[in-house]
Amino acid sequence: MRKIIILFFVFFIGCTLLVSKSFADWAYAFVLYEGNAYVISETHIEPNKIGKKIGEVTDYSDWEGGTYSGNFSNEFPKGTEYYEIKGVNTKDAIAVKKNEGLFIKVNYKGKYGATGKKGNSIYNWQNVLPYLIGVILLIGIIYLSFKKRNSR
Repeated sequence: MRKIIILFFVFFIGCTLLVSKSFADWAYAFVLYEGNAYVISETHIEPNKIGKKIGEVTDYSDWEGGTYSGNFSNEFPKGTEYYEIKGVNTKDAIAVKKNEGLFIKVNYKGKYGATGKKGNSIYNWQNVLPYLIGVILLIGIIYLSFKKRNSR
């Protein structure tokens, strides 16, 4: 019985390590603005083409293991400013102030698929399911071992 439980926990820990997954698709550097994802480009925008300030990075992380909302970036630090580009709809592109006098164009990619602040989606059923199955298996093993012991 003890060997079965030890093997179960070794198996369970191994499965846990293999099941871990990333919640955000960070195949590229991006910023989030009003729920929309913008991919960072190499295009520089002249300061005279910059419109009004529309926001700034409020949350930064280079860790892919969470989902993010608000004005987030995986490239620019907190406090980096967003600007509109004169004559360009913010649904097409915005500008990010990299440093004094240098603005980078970020192109609209689409709605950001994640919901909630970082870590809120950690407790969805897909992440809890392996643990739930493990607990059910453990209860089953314990039940069968007690049933076998009592039938002797």
